Amino acid sequence: MDKKELFEKVREIMAESLSIEKEKITEEANLTDDLELDSLELVDLTMDFENELGISIDDSELEKIKTVGDIVELLSNKN
Repeated sequence: MDKKELFEKVREIMAESLSIEKEKITEEANLTDDLELDSLELVDLTMDFENELGISIDDSELEKIKTVGDIVELLSNKN
């Protein structure tokens, strides 16, 4: 899966999991400032990514994630 496809998958998972409009989910969107996610929502979202994509994300990796683009980059390195 290339980064564009992965971004679309991330948008789909986030929109469904968090009830956020897809249009608001851009690669530049900050998870806490723009999308107003709290730490519990981030943990739930991480579990959704792990389940949907069959990967594992460490807490240390999660700490570095600030934007949707960071998520795409992290997930692309896992494939």
